[in-house]
Amino acid sequence: MPTVLIVEDEKPLRDLIRAYLEKEHYTVLEAADGKAALEMHAQHTIDVIVLDLMIPHIDGIEVCRRIRATSDVYIIMVTAKADEVDRVVGLEVGADDYLTKPFSPRELVARVRACLRRPRGAAHATPKQLRYDDLVIDLDGQSIRIGDEVLSVTATEYKLIAMLASAPGRLFSRMQLLEHVWGTNYYGDDHVVDVHIANARRKLREDTGSPRYIETVRGAGYRWRSA
Repeated sequence: MPTVLIVEDEKPLRDLIRAYLEKEHYTVLEAADGKAALEMHAQHTIDVIVLDLMIPHIDGIEVCRRIRATSDVYIIMVTAKADEVDRVVGLEVGADDYLTKPFSPRELVARVRACLRRPRGAAHATPKQLRYDDLVIDLDGQSIRIGDEVLSVTATEYKLIAMLASAPGRLFSRMQLLEHVWGTNYYGDDHVVDVHIANARRKLREDTGSPRYIETVRGAGYRWRSA
């Protein structure tokens, strides 16, 4: 059976997760901090890591970054509800999925099972281009074209489009987009995102009534249409 590493400093929660995973016949390993997690990963063949963000010694983001540099093991990040920006960072450094506390252990088991259904390695092959019909986003050249025409987009518009297109179907709040594009030190109005999204849509030749690429989720943010 697959092996799951639980990285969590709260022992009662570790015990609860272990019980549910062992009930499904997974082999379970445990680590209470980031240093122990890296050692466990180096010493064992692990299929899925359930990784809490706030752990001692080395935090979850850095653990994820280090493991992802050498391994395609599935990583499910666990965060507090308030850590919205950190969840995005976690996904950007290579986490496959995330859960917010408190969560149902049954849901966690379902997420583990879903990860293991994916072809190993496919989730972390870094594409050089994103293609959506005749739209091509060149991640190396940081350019966007429709057919043979290179679009005249600003650096900000490119970053917004690339971030959304890299995770089709995933909802990003304005704050998440601000943090990614403008940085954590930006203190202006978050509605600046709306202005740049509108410009990006215009350059992508979007039909505002029925957008082909960037979808507005009223009161929540934006996402790239997954179909």
